[in-house]
Amino acid sequence: MPALLEDKIALITGASSGIGRDTAIVMAAHGAKVVVAARREADLAETVAMIEAAGGTATYAVTDVSDGKQVERAVQHTVSTYGGLNAAFNNAGILEPNGHLHEVDDDDFDKIINVNLKGAFLSMKYEIGYMIDNGGGAIVNDSSYMGLKGGTGRQPAYTASKHGVIGLTKAAARDYARKGIRVNAVCPGVIDTTMMHGLDRGGDPATRAKMESWVPMNRYGEPSEVGQVVSFLCSDAASYVTGQAIPVDGGVTS
Repeated sequence: MPALLEDKIALITGASSGIGRDTAIVMAAHGAKVVVAARREADLAETVAMIEAAGGTATYAVTDVSDGKQVERAVQHTVSTYGGLNAAFNNAGILEPNGHLHEVDDDDFDKIINVNLKGAFLSMKYEIGYMIDNGGGAIVNDSSYMGLKGGTGRQPAYTASKHGVIGLTKAAARDYARKGIRVNAVCPGVIDTTMMHGLDRGGDPATRAKMESWVPMNRYGEPSEVGQVVSFLCSDAASYVTGQAIPVDGGVTS
């Protein structure tokens, strides 16, 4: 049986750590040639080294997804390096300091929207710009379980940005379905990443246990578990799936 992503070329943003890094590793294991993109070059180089050590193929492009020129350059680097772009996982995202809506600093709000929402928009803009004239493709955007509900109540800008990602996903899915481009979103819940440690007090055992008890499956998810869903959605096995926001959250939104 061929690998799920054999002969596919994929771009993954936010791939210097966490869900992005593990998804890049999983996609490479499924046979994709991957380009990993983020702001931290040393961490990107480490991601590439991990993929290559496992027998995969990868390169990186230092990219700030809130800057359209840099996103366009990452897409061009993918095409020039591997000869195309078949799949993308737009994962780059940041959290805001915990606080009630009336306490959110204007600049913090703008920063969250620029990275999480505008970054997804710019990524799709340039990915679709290539795919529409080159045989189509599959895009997965990283939203959150907070994109499906009100969130924790202490992350209003993040929650708004992730709802927006789902809106962009659905709009693009309908717009480009007849052009051979599928667009879906994953909505991770409590995943064991450094970003989550910003919410569980750095992995504090008592706080972690409390958060695990809130999850019906009673555990944190692994980043690679998100990566497996992304890999499926980017593969031909998901050829009739588009416009969906799929929770990967251990049952939190059930």
